[in-house]
Amino acid sequence: MTTQTATKTRTVARLVRGLPTSDGAGVRLNRVIGTQALPDVDPFLMLDEFRSDDPNSYIAGFPEHPHRGFETITYMLAGRMRHKDTRGNEGLLGPGAVQWMTTARGLQHSEMPEQQDGLMQGFQLWLNLPAKEKMLDPVYKDIPAATIPVIAGAGHTIKLIAGGQSGITGPIASPTTKPYIADVVLQPGAEVTLDIPDSHAGFAYVYDGAADIAGTHVEKTQAAVLAGEGTLTLTAQAAEARVLVVAGAPIKEPIVRHGPFVMNTVAEIHEAIRDYQRGLFD
Repeated sequence: MTTQTATKTRTVARLVRGLPTSDGAGVRLNRVIGTQALPDVDPFLMLDEFRSDDPNSYIAGFPEHPHRGFETITYMLAGRMRHKDTRGNEGLLGPGAVQWMTTARGLQHSEMPEQQDGLMQGFQLWLNLPAKEKMLDPVYKDIPAATIPVIAGAGHTIKLIAGGQSGITGPIASPTTKPYIADVVLQPGAEVTLDIPDSHAGFAYVYDGAADIAGTHVEKTQAAVLAGEGTLTLTAQAAEARVLVVAGAPIKEPIVRHGPFVMNTVAEIHEAIRDYQRGLFD
């Protein structure tokens, strides 16, 4: 007689709606993670969604500013954004492209829109670094849209930015947190099951349409914070749904934040401020 092991599946711990705010030189955005309602989902510190067809709400962009202690992932859906940093890196992100920057011990950079009108849409995600990696050298990677794998199934597509799915691996990896990041498009009524590693914590953000996530109804601009282990099932309702699914291995270390600096102790934050004031950021 054989014993069958039940398949583990994820559940939804809570729903959170993004908070309209502004950042940079007045760019209007929707902050999903990094608010009082949801300060973080370890190892993720922030998720901002920007979407506007009014140039006045984004054209001033994000002029030069510093970072230390984490990674930024910028994923463009529409429009163009030019990145420059103090290590000499420069790139122009177009629709579907990703920029992955490990700020580590520190640098300064700018992100500026390069158009006068039309839709600007995308996401920026902050991924924490463990203490042992916070003071390493910064790393910058541009990932063109054409190099990001898209997995097509019955009524759905999975654009795999990071992690593994169906034997395919996304182009970006971070050694400790091992993120899984997927942009999922579901046709009306379609369903898909995602292979998220058991050790990972994360969330699913619905940015178009509505979807059932692990059996819970989630509306546009809501994030479902995930619980448990195993696979995650997404099901679209009467219209097409688009869902950004994000998960990673929790770091489980203290988090001390001060604007663009994220460290483990208050003393390290003070050191970051002094280093920036002394011009020590590349």
